[in-house]
Amino acid sequence: RPAKVEVDEPYMEYQEPSGFQVMEVLLFSDDPYSHRKELMEQADLLSSSAADLNALLYDFQGTDKELLESARLELIRVITLGITGYDAPELKSGIEEAYQSVAAIQQVLLPYLAIETRPGAAGISAQLSKTLEKTLVFLKEHPEFDGFNRMDFLTVYALPLQEQLGVFISSLDLSVNRKSSLNYEAKHIFSRDAIPAAAFTAISKAQPTKVALGKKLFFDNTLSGNLKRNCSSCHRTDNYFSDGLKTSLAFDGKSFVQRNAPALLYAGFQYAQFWDGRVKSLPEQIKAVIANPLEMNGNHAVVIAGLKKNSYYRADFLKAFPAAAGDPVTIDNLAAALTAYIMELAPMNSAFDKYLSGDKHAMSAEQLKGFNLFMGKGQCGSCHFAPLFNGLIPPLYKRTEFEVLGTPANDDFEHLINDKDAGRYGFFSIDYYRGAFKTPSVRNAAMTAPYMHNGVFKDLNKVVEFYNQGGGAGLRLEVPQQTLSAKPLHLSDAEVEQIVAFMEALTDKI
Repeated sequence: RPAKVEVDEPYMEYQEPSGFQVMEVLLFSDDPYSHRKELMEQADLLSSSAADLNALLYDFQGTDKELLESARLELIRVITLGITGYDAPELKSGIEEAYQSVAAIQQVLLPYLAIETRPGAAGISAQLSKTLEKTLVFLKEHPEFDGFNRMDFLTVYALPLQEQLGVFISSLDLSVNRKSSLNYEAKHIFSRDAIPAAAFTAISKAQPTKVALGKKLFFDNTLSGNLKRNCSSCHRTDNYFSDGLKTSLAFDGKSFVQRNAPALLYAGFQYAQFWDGRVKSLPEQIKAVIANPLEMNGNHAVVIAGLKKNSYYRADFLKAFPAAAGDPVTIDNLAAALTAYIMELAPMNSAFDKYLSGDKHAMSAEQLKGFNLFMGKGQCGSCHFAPLFNGLIPPLYKRTEFEVLGTPANDDFEHLINDKDAGRYGFFSIDYYRGAFKTPSVRNAAMTAPYMHNGVFKDLNKVVEFYNQGGGAGLRLEVPQQTLSAKPLHLSDAEVEQIVAFMEALTDKI
């Protein structure tokens, strides 16, 4: 796992980082000899753990379906983590390790490739075998991490391989999903239906009546305490559902709230809401925002009473929630309708998505270079995980990540000031969460300046340069729990521009 603490919530237990990644950080430090004692402790830990590996197989009952699912997930891991250097950011051995992973997948599949018998499946195993070999050859011939062409790897090899593997598993009638939040019926990981809304909400299929009601409520001042504000006051449709301010204007119209209003596009595809992740679902967040004195300042009972007086709303609620015929206008149904609308704000129709769908003219040469940097040398993809480029952790997509970046209170890199916002620590008072914030999606980021939880950076170039310098700690701020490496990335000015160009290619048409 990454060389950082993993907190087991809500029990507040934590696992200290251990193993090869910790050793890697120590060995690549300025003075590795000073870490001799820690390195020996890690080596002893690895040795004892290796000696216990056989115990993991005691009474092991893996089935064909489970083994094939493990192969499927390992390929997704290669696509989303392996080629980003997630496992070895200092050593930069990600491409060589991806080769070993694909070789392991090939080994696991060999007995299945030999027994394909299902009618109508002729040629599937041969095609899959051929693509596996071609993928291995490409990885073997291009092991250099920084120069690896990730877009070619995805479009020519890995995504076709994922599609063929899915077809092959289905042809054997051995498909099962016991581990992940993914939709295995999707063509590949970058398909719009790869990560279903049902993983995050009770929405299991299209619900147009709820979406229509939610959209209507989104723009209704009835939800606020003064009947003058609505959801779009801070999440403007003409600004990609953000407001363009450092932090949003508060309910009183004079002061400002503590944090920047994030864009709502793809916002529902996380297991934590608000910058500090203090609630776990969109319905919880919606109800909290309505009642917050600084935001909507609405009383739930008063809001519902106002909606019940409107005959059109009563009809709309009844149409959207027919099972609640006795009393459909409730705060829970209101939150569910708004959730249905927000979950629809995930178009995935950007130039990047079009390129992966086969339109080779959708992205410029600079944007393609930017993607390769984003997923490689720039290490952006090791926190903004594909395909949503947010903190949803692959390959299972069952957890949302929080990071400590050392984000400052100002943007003058020569005279930085510590930001006083404690982040998730204010909700979970455990030291490892001091200054930790949820990782948002960078899809549509080009349209939603300013950036970070406090809106401190005015443009994307400044954001990328902040990471390039090693975050707050790299810029000489005291950030003892920073999860971002404090080492500079050594991106040139041209490379910074290319990464920004790629993020511009993630802009949807809405």
